Amino acid sequence: MDVSLATRRLTLRQPVLADAERLARHLDNFAVSGNLSRVPYPYRLADAKAWIRSWDPDRPAAETGFVIDLPGEGLIGHVGFHPDEQGTVIGYWLGEPYWNRGLMTEAAAAALGWYFETTTEPAVGSGVFHFNKASLAIQKKLGFTESGSSSRLCLARGEEVRHIDTRLTRATWEARQA
Repeated sequence: MDVSLATRRLTLRQPVLADAERLARHLDNFAVSGNLSRVPYPYRLADAKAWIRSWDPDRPAAETGFVIDLPGEGLIGHVGFHPDEQGTVIGYWLGEPYWNRGLMTEAAAAALGWYFETTTEPAVGSGVFHFNKASLAIQKKLGFTESGSSSRLCLARGEEVRHIDTRLTRATWEARQA
């Protein structure tokens, strides 16, 4: 879905080729990519360009993502949905210079609000590698609860890593928004 969202501080929009350099710069940081399942390390400009070129703005909601744009800075991260063994899951990352400022909570909340407004799905999944306490704290702020544990391949680490699975129901989301 070719859509963009605005929050108090951010714009969530579809990626464009001009984002490739910032995308590569932020993801070619093991502190970022080492927390993600599907991102290799090192992450090069060619990887960023290939990912952007593969982007289809007409994807269904369960496969839609947004680059996170901070006015005056440009791309600082990404938040999006994709199918997974948990069903539809939300995943996200933020460039390290932007950590600990509440930006990801703001971006993920906007994406989740859009998702629940756009779909009739009863829940969305997510999760974190066991060592990613900051990301788990974001999910808890948003209303996710732990739903289990699994093992996931982390491409950047080249190994299976214990993953804490989480889930957010529509009912919980709506109750928190009221």
